[in-house]
Order: sequence, then structure tokens, then C-alpha cells
Amino acid sequence: MGWMIYAFGSALFAALVAILGKIGVSGINSNLATAIRTVVILIFAWGIVLAQGTYKDIGAIPKHTLIFLILSGIATGISWLLYFRALQIGNASQVAPIDKFSLVLTIIFAIIFLKEKITGWGIFGTILITIGTIIVAIAK
Repeated sequence: MGWMIYAFGSALFAALVAILGKIGVSGINSNLATAIRTVVILIFAWGIVLAQGTYKDIGAIPKHTLIFLILSGIATGISWLLYFRALQIGNASQVAPIDKFSLVLTIIFAIIFLKEKITGWGIFGTILITIGTIIVAIAK
């Protein structure tokens, strides 16, 4: 149950990213906006690591893990660049739901690459999310 609180908190702050980002990206280059946002995140994340003292564990990170964290970071950067550009030229109420279509893609990738199982209800819910995303994306 603890993971659910974190997941809902993540959803809340992700919603704020869309609204605050849409306001913040107006009038400047979307890549510059992403770079500024990234510096803030970098300072924030390292501040937490330094405060907790977990920076001492860097040397113990297995190479395999480090490679996947680096790849995840690259994917994050690309996602942010595309997201901020989409926010700059589109409506936040349409961009954010399409961005959150990553949920459906994550489920599909988890089944394929992580061999996770999905129930019939899970499949049904995923189909509903897909339909909802399409409806929101084409709504004017």
C-alpha cells in the first residue's frame, strides 16, 4: 500500500509539471526551458543524496545497473524535450493525457521485457485508457 501513496503523489506532481511547465515555457525556447528545469532537478536530487549521505554508495553500483540508469536518463531527457515542445505549441489539457499514454506503453513493455503478468481486468483497463487518450487528444 505504501507504493500507492508514492504513485498518487507522483501523479499529483506530474499534473503540476504540465500546468507550471505550460506557463513557464511560454515566450522562450522549449529546449532552454527544459535545460533550466533539468538544472533545478539536478540540484534538488543531489541535495537529497548529499543530505542522506547515500552518495557514498556510488562506487558500489554494478555496471549493469549504471548502464540502465544512464539509458533511463537519456530516455528521460528526450521525453522532457519532446514534452516541453508539445506543451509550447499545444494545449496542456491535450498534451498531458497523450504524454500519460506512457502508462499503456509501460504496461506493454513490462509484459514483453519484464515478463510481468496482466489480468483480464488489467487488459480491459488498458484498453479504456487507450480509448480515453484518443478521445481527449482529438477533442477540440
